[in-house]
Amino acid sequence: MARKTRREFLEDSMLATAAAVASSQLPTLVQAADKKPAGPNDKLRVAIVGVNGRGAAHISGFSKIPECEIVAICDADEEVGHKKGVDKIEKMTKKKPAFHQDIRKLLEDKDIDIVSIATPNHWHALGAIWAIQAGKQVYVEKPVSHNVSEGRRIVEAARKHNKICQAGTQSRSSKGLQEAVAWMQAGNLGKVSLARGLCYKPRNSIGPRGTYAVPASVNYDLWSGPAPLNPVTRKRFHYDWHWQWDYGNGDLGNQGIHQMDIARWGLGVNDLGIGVLSYGGRFGYEDAGETANTQINIHDYGDKTLVFEVRGLKTNDLKGAKIGVLFYGEKGYMVVPSYSSATAFDLDGKVLAKFGGGESSHFKNFVDAIHSGKYSDLNGEILDGHLSSALCHLGNISYKLGEQASVADVQSHLAQTRVKAEALETFDRFTRHLADNNVDLQKHHITYGPMLALDGKAETFTGPGSDKANPMLTRDYRKGFVVPSSANV
Repeated sequence: MARKTRREFLEDSMLATAAAVASSQLPTLVQAADKKPAGPNDKLRVAIVGVNGRGAAHISGFSKIPECEIVAICDADEEVGHKKGVDKIEKMTKKKPAFHQDIRKLLEDKDIDIVSIATPNHWHALGAIWAIQAGKQVYVEKPVSHNVSEGRRIVEAARKHNKICQAGTQSRSSKGLQEAVAWMQAGNLGKVSLARGLCYKPRNSIGPRGTYAVPASVNYDLWSGPAPLNPVTRKRFHYDWHWQWDYGNGDLGNQGIHQMDIARWGLGVNDLGIGVLSYGGRFGYEDAGETANTQINIHDYGDKTLVFEVRGLKTNDLKGAKIGVLFYGEKGYMVVPSYSSATAFDLDGKVLAKFGGGESSHFKNFVDAIHSGKYSDLNGEILDGHLSSALCHLGNISYKLGEQASVADVQSHLAQTRVKAEALETFDRFTRHLADNNVDLQKHHITYGPMLALDGKAETFTGPGSDKANPMLTRDYRKGFVVPSSANV
């Protein structure tokens, strides 16, 4: 199929967005109809929002694509935005991109075609939705949302405005993993009924909880956005927000979302399942962090189960994987120890097949889908990004509703689950891991969350505990930074 010129997909944007733009929460949205005509050889003009972490990969990724030009940088930290964004790009290209602290000002630029979002988690959904409403194509980092409802709103916005939206789950563009999943789903391991995601990634304490100054270069109102405008309680302003609930989702939603996505992909499940429970704690130190550093999720899909393990303390691997996924089938198992490779074994441990070949550019796949105009061409389409992100959020909801429990209490509860054998085996390794790190579970109780029943297609909780759990599918938003409802995306 011939690629569309920039003029052609600007015209498509005009048709798709003109009727819906008026409902946006942006003070001023630029309709695609106002865009200037462009020639067939014009480059796609890219804006990158957030350049302190994953934003560096976005700069690198788009700068390697000949048909793209990075023309704008947006960051609530003016110093970071210039040093890690504007100055870096000017040095690379000899052209100085525009700079904005406020994404709303950025979105007033009618000549920007792509908005690529690498902000902290609490800004992902609102930034993506605003950009889609402004007529842009969007690449949004993982997790695509801070809560379950937000992710579904991005999907709805992308469909309503006919926009291409790629989630930053780059393993989906790995040829090795594509081949491994296809091989497994062809039945070569027999029925695969269990996937075990692993995030064995030691993390140090982030320091004592206190009251710390906001860096002078940060517009804290803009940085906080949808989150409460509360005092800073962590020593390191950037990055350590991952471990505080207002902004992050713990390592489950930070590193773990990649492995959660691979696990769900391999199992071939395309909703949120019929139940979830989570347990764990923040063990080994007391600090400003709020999220669990040691956590187990059990996602019930009826005939299939997805177990996810987070270990933030020193640990050994499991079957050769630390940050990876294990699939268990009737005829053998598969180990995915990285973003791009996998090895399948029979029940006796003999190698059946190996897969590799590296990772293709997830950014190039996104640009190719823009040219084709088909969101089905995306490797990490926003619906998949939403579903996998939502599984992380569901586990955290169960965990946050948890109560303090002893080892015996947890064993008793797990023995009553449908997946008793897998649950008890996982818990046994969980307790041994903590003992290896000198955590005395006679003195430090486990936070044990309830098993919450789900309508996985409706994306709501049902049954006991749903009255407390369902409000946690979303959050309270600050005025001016509200994620739109379904009717207003």
